[in-house]
Order: sequence, then structure tokens, then C-alpha cells
Amino acid sequence: MANLNRMKSLFGCVVLAVSCCSTGSRAICQETHREPAPAKSPIDARNEPRSSEALRQFNSSLIALTRKVSPAVVQVIVTVYGPPEGGDRNGRAAVIVREHAIGSGVILDPDGYIVTNAHVVQGARRIRVALPDPVGTSPFDVPAAGKRRVLDAKLIGIHKDIDLAVLKVDAHNLPTLQLGAGRPVYPGEVVLAVGSPEGLENSVTMGIVSSVWRQPDPDQPMVYLQTDAPINPGNSGGPLVDLDGYVVGLNTLILTEGGGSEGIGFAIPAHTVRFVYEELRKYGHVHRMEIGASVEEITPTLAEGLGLSQDWGVIISDVVLGEPAAQAGLRAQDIVTSLDNHPIGGLPALMAGLYLHPPSEDLRLEVLRGSQRMSVILQAVEERDQQDSLADFVDPNNLIGRLGVFVVDTSEKVNAVLPARRIESGIVVVAQSPGSNPFTSALRAGDIIHNLNQSPVESVLQFRTLLRALQTGQSVVLQIERGGKLQYVPFTWGD
Repeated sequence: MANLNRMKSLFGCVVLAVSCCSTGSRAICQETHREPAPAKSPIDARNEPRSSEALRQFNSSLIALTRKVSPAVVQVIVTVYGPPEGGDRNGRAAVIVREHAIGSGVILDPDGYIVTNAHVVQGARRIRVALPDPVGTSPFDVPAAGKRRVLDAKLIGIHKDIDLAVLKVDAHNLPTLQLGAGRPVYPGEVVLAVGSPEGLENSVTMGIVSSVWRQPDPDQPMVYLQTDAPINPGNSGGPLVDLDGYVVGLNTLILTEGGGSEGIGFAIPAHTVRFVYEELRKYGHVHRMEIGASVEEITPTLAEGLGLSQDWGVIISDVVLGEPAAQAGLRAQDIVTSLDNHPIGGLPALMAGLYLHPPSEDLRLEVLRGSQRMSVILQAVEERDQQDSLADFVDPNNLIGRLGVFVVDTSEKVNAVLPARRIESGIVVVAQSPGSNPFTSALRAGDIIHNLNQSPVESVLQFRTLLRALQTGQSVVLQIERGGKLQYVPFTWGD
């Protein structure tokens, strides 16, 4: 930052040389080294109106683009439970309060399917979507706050690895935006970021695409578009659109020291958003191809130590017997050079290619083994999601309608598809009900319910008995086990 400030001071001023000279008894000050301003040429004079007209056309295009895009960008209002901000916990009982958070989302289907970031809705008790008001040009065009259309939203699916979620509202004939322009995105092209920064709905900022291939976290293979369009908290889940109104990315995170925009924002590329959106909408989670191999980024030290033929790229570090990679003949120390005929220069490219490869189609890899180049075909093996395995245990008779989930008693078969457990007792959530709001109790497939208001839960039958004894408006706290960790899920019965 010091270097930047120094550059600004060097280039932020103009020095005009002035000298003083005397003629006789009179001192005369005059400017030196100043050339007379050149007269405008007829060509310059002719181009000046054209330049002004070009700016006006660009300005009109931005206004039209904003009016086209804004109606499909929604405000996502999330209710969560958590400790009060700034609360003092030293020696005091824990206090849990209801809080609200705001993000953004994009309508992709006129029947109410919306994509946003997973972190916007993570841990939500309730999700609502505020449809945008018409874009006006004066205070008299602003609708009354009470007339804003706010709808309850259901969570269709969430994928934390890519930070995306799909919501559904009960509405039809909604305005939509299209994912991807059907062409490459280029550094330097003008883009608009639309969303609700700090809760200010329908805010529009402009910038350019700074990079189309940025990996902000070297330990994570996720690659983003980088933009200098101002993005702030609340923009998460909103679109980054090109001048034709196509969504080129979904605004997700920023690099900042002060908490606000510093001109370094990142958006999930549209092709990744499309893949995850279609998977979540169809299955409720993402299906991916499993190749049965581990890979690593090649460094100069790794290349020298192993005697590799190149000091960059991706190397296979392990192959699992019986899996597609081993069956195709791949070995440790093979260098991956292409995937589906796309060159692989690093780990982000390989992971993106594996992620976006259709799980039902065979995969073509080209590798370098020593000095020999080889082409292999890996048979498609779809990674089986835990939710797929648990869905096999769904019994319509075990629906807990008020909670919107299906539950089953524990058994050897159920335990076989779950990770290691902290407590053996309890009942297991195997699926969410597609016809109810999954945020009724924020339960997910794979959760194990151990207690209800400190009463142990031993069976589905006993759980139903405990629920029937509850009164409308009564506070309920479930102790659950999720991913090997115990946590509480509080909610109000009948709320």
C-alpha cells in the first residue's frame, strides 16, 4: 500500500517551470518552457461531437442494461439463531438470540428457482426472498415499503465445497437471467455487479474483469473470476453480468483489510454455477465422478527429488486398487497433461475438469510417464453421496411433517453409511421432505437426534410421543450429532 501511495504522489501533480528576469529597473516574471497550445485541427474538431455522442450511447446502454438485469436479482433475507453481537459470556449463562442477515440471489427459472451462495443460507432458521421493486428515476417512483413482495423460500439443495445453494419460491412468470454468454470471458471487459450491499437492494456497481483464472487460496483448487467492480457484504449471491446482460459469475468473496470493497472481488464462473445449479435442482446435491487417485501440484523441489521431466503441472501421487485410475493403468508419478483434450497446467485446471465432467461419461486423460506420452480412458464411476445412500431408507410412514424430515431408528445397515458416531443411541434423519420447508428445524440428512429438551431420544416412536406433548409456541432444543460433532438446534414449536 505504501508503494501505491508513493506512485500516486509522483504522478498526481504537474510542475510548471517559472523563471524571474529583470529588464533595467523593472522585474518581469514570465513562464518559461511553455509551448503555445496547438490549434485544433479540423479532424479533431470533427471527432469531438462524435466522442461525446459515443459516451452518451454508452451511458444509455448502461441504463438500459440496469433496467434489464435488476428485476431478476433478489434480496435473500435469512433468520438465524446465535449469540448476541458483542455479548459478554464471562461467567454468564449462554444467550441465544434471533438475528437477520441479508444476501443476494439470481432468478434462473420463471417458476421461482433462485441461485445464491451457500454461506448466505448456511444455518438458517428461515429464508425469505424479497422480489425487487421497479427501477425508478425519482423519489415519486419508489413503491411503499409495505408493498414490497416478500416470499418464503425453500432450500432445494446446498453445496458447500463450491459455496452455492438453490432456493425455490412459490411464484410464476418471474424475470430471469441467463447463465453464461456462450463465449469466453476476457480480462478487461466491462461488467456490472448487482445485489444488496449492506442491505441496500438493487445496487449496481461497474468495473472490469481483472482476471478470468484466479485461485485466491493456494490450498483450495477453486478458481474464480476476479473483478474490480465494488462488492461489499450483502452482494454475496448476486450476479456479475456482461454488457449483454448475461451472468458471467456469481459474486462470492472479497479480499479486504477494512471489511469493505478494495477493488479485489471474486465471482464463481458461470459454467461452474450452471453445473452445480442443475445438479442441486435435480438431485438436491451434486453428483461427481470418482477416479480413485490422489493428485498434487508439481513444484521444482518435487520435480528435482523425483527426477521428473518437468517442474510444473500435476502429478498422480497415489492410485487405489480396483478403482477407475488403476483399471486404466495409471501409476504414481504419472504427470497429467490433458483432460478431455483440454491442456492441464496446474491443479485448479484438473480439479475444475473433473468437477465439470459429466459423471455418466468416460473420462479421457493424457499423461507423461518419463518421456513416454500415454492416452487412457477411465470408466465413469459416480461418487455416491451420503444422501443417496440414506435415501434408500426413506419410509413414508416415518415422515415427521412438522419438521419436514424422514427419520429412522438406528441399525447396522444405517450405521454402515454414516461416519463414526460419538453416541450410539438416537434416531437418524435420512431425508428432507420435498413438500415442506426444510428450515422448520434446520435438520439435514445424516443428522442424528439424541435429545429433545434434554429428554433422550431412543426411537422414532418415542420421538413422536415427545413431539405430541409440545405446546404451540413452546421453545424446543434438539441435541444432534452432525459430522461427528454435537450441537443444538433451537426453534419454536409451531412457529
